Amino acid sequence: MSELLKSVVFGVVQGITEWLPVSSTAHLLVVDQFIQSALSPNAKELFFVLIQLASILAVVVLYFEQLWPFGSSKQSVWLLWAKIAVASVPAAVAGLALDAYLGAHLQRWSVIIGSLFCYGVLYIFLEKGPIGKGARRVESLGAISFVDALMLGLFQVLALIPGTSRSGSTILGGIMMGFNRAVAAQFSFFMAIPVMAGASLLKVVKLGFSFSGSEWAIMAVGFLTSFVVSLAVVKVMIAYIKSHDFSLFGAYRIILSLVLAAIFIF
Repeated sequence: MSELLKSVVFGVVQGITEWLPVSSTAHLLVVDQFIQSALSPNAKELFFVLIQLASILAVVVLYFEQLWPFGSSKQSVWLLWAKIAVASVPAAVAGLALDAYLGAHLQRWSVIIGSLFCYGVLYIFLEKGPIGKGARRVESLGAISFVDALMLGLFQVLALIPGTSRSGSTILGGIMMGFNRAVAAQFSFFMAIPVMAGASLLKVVKLGFSFSGSEWAIMAVGFLTSFVVSLAVVKVMIAYIKSHDFSLFGAYRIILSLVLAAIFIF
């Protein structure tokens, strides 16, 4: 398989799994085991960062009208961004403080498999129990308080554990707090913008730009693929959760964790 085609595969996987509660990190690592890229270690690390950034850019494009704070009668947009900023603080602080530790101790298949399984069970338990069927007190973005935003930010910290899923943690956190599913998902997507943009900037500064032309071409193809796929998946995800719960994703996570465990055992 050519390197450009591999890049497309990685972009497709990232574009799909970033927005589904199934852990994009786990899926990218699985794909990397089977179709290993010829990129240098630093280039591969930057590649994964850039395709994640492409996913975030897709959200900005899709919701540009709701997120653009300049113009007339935009006070509500500034207020939304203030809440997004509050929600981003816990993950930003924890990520900076624990980055080295997480990379050294938690980037392991045992952790990823365990997270996939445990959160899969949790998804089903929460959705089928009284919490998933409870009354909703937050039915719009404007109804989210700053305390709500901070609490969702704390749920986002859980996603620092590989295999957890950032979108899954925050959306289910919102449901537990009484959010409408679609509102929880939309705010979760918005929360990803500053966190992922900041993480990407730090990685770029750390890794630099000293890569070959072919490596940049591979990164560009993956970036574009992830962006285009994310445009479609975000729309589908929002439409899906308006009338479905997370039980299907919980079952998928459990099955995937068992398959991966079997692969590594046998």
